[in-house]
Amino acid sequence: MARINLLPWRAERRKRRQQEFFAMLGAAALVAVLVAVLINGFYSTQIESQTARNTFLEARIAEVQKQILEIEELDRSKSRLLARKQVIEELQASRSQMVHLFDELVRTVPDGIKLMLIQQTGDQLTLEGLSQSNARVSSYMRNLDASDWMGTPDLTIIEAKGDNKALPFEFKLRVRLASPEQQADDQASGAVAGSTP
Repeated sequence: MARINLLPWRAERRKRRQQEFFAMLGAAALVAVLVAVLINGFYSTQIESQTARNTFLEARIAEVQKQILEIEELDRSKSRLLARKQVIEELQASRSQMVHLFDELVRTVPDGIKLMLIQQTGDQLTLEGLSQSNARVSSYMRNLDASDWMGTPDLTIIEAKGDNKALPFEFKLRVRLASPEQQADDQASGAVAGSTP
């Protein structure tokens, strides 16, 4: 006798395969969701870390810029102090120069000349006075040229005015002020420049 299987085994097999398929599909979806969550968490952590680094760097940059401004202010203060120091040193140097200058003025003025005005502008000295003759002015100019503290006299005006019979000539001349150290430096630099081929 033949046996007939009346159970729908194909339907059951199809149903079992379908359940397995949905179970695998659910597992794959769960794994995909887990992977997406992990990737999202990883990138969120990286972004937070980079944001924290950026914040730290911005704070450090602000501190460095503040320090740069302080350094620039210190440089300006230093420049002002150096300028003041230089002015003080120049005043100290010119203090003794004035004593020597007046001493030289007394030594260089020959008989027959009377100084009426002495005016200084920078390193130029303007001398105005009265003279007995043109020869006395020439002698005075030679004395000024030979002086250690004055040099290169330049006669601007000499004219006869009849007001004073003893000193009938008025003159005006300019001389350049120099210290003996400066003249020695100028001569040394001129000798070096002259010796180069």
